[in-house]
Amino acid sequence: MKKSSPAKQQPPPPPPAEVTVPDNEVTVQQLNELLSNSSGFYSLPTQHFNETDTFVGQNLMRLQKLGVTHILNAAEGNSFMHVNTNAEFYAGSGITYHGIQANDKPQFNLSTFFEEGADFIEKALAHNNGKGKVYVHCREGYSRSPTIVIAYLMLRHKLDARVAVATVRLKREIGPNDGFLRQLCQLNEKLAKEGKLNGVMPVVAARLKTK
Repeated sequence: MKKSSPAKQQPPPPPPAEVTVPDNEVTVQQLNELLSNSSGFYSLPTQHFNETDTFVGQNLMRLQKLGVTHILNAAEGNSFMHVNTNAEFYAGSGITYHGIQANDKPQFNLSTFFEEGADFIEKALAHNNGKGKVYVHCREGYSRSPTIVIAYLMLRHKLDARVAVATVRLKREIGPNDGFLRQLCQLNEKLAKEGKLNGVMPVVAARLKTK
């Protein structure tokens, strides 16, 4: 009588493939994680920078006291969600004005103004042998203006989007809408392909891993 041979053991199934994000690929989720705390909430920093942008942007005495030489209004317009200032408003103050008529909506293509905004900020800071001071604002300083500043840091200082977002967030509470964050991700991808970005700073990379 033949002995039945033991059943062959099946090899264990391969582990599921890990979904990894390349170092030069940035996602909206990653940027949102940098903007919120460990609980997923957005909290105000303790610094005094969280003033309403509209108030400061229209207060000539305050701007002059701060030594502001240039203004970039990223919410130019006369609706409730915009700030109704222009070059005439600052005439005679010594402040150079530039306006961007942007809407704070995810579908608004703010990226068409990234180069324009970065160019104005760069020239403003170079004013008077590097003594220029530029105030970039929108209505609340929460979405439009920080997006322009982040794009400037990426375009002119070669910062990865995650580093640029973290840098601005350390100064004040910001929360660009997901459409703007997606446009920053696309800019990051473009600059990375062109070799125009520096690496991710270790502190930012560590925070991304712990989320």
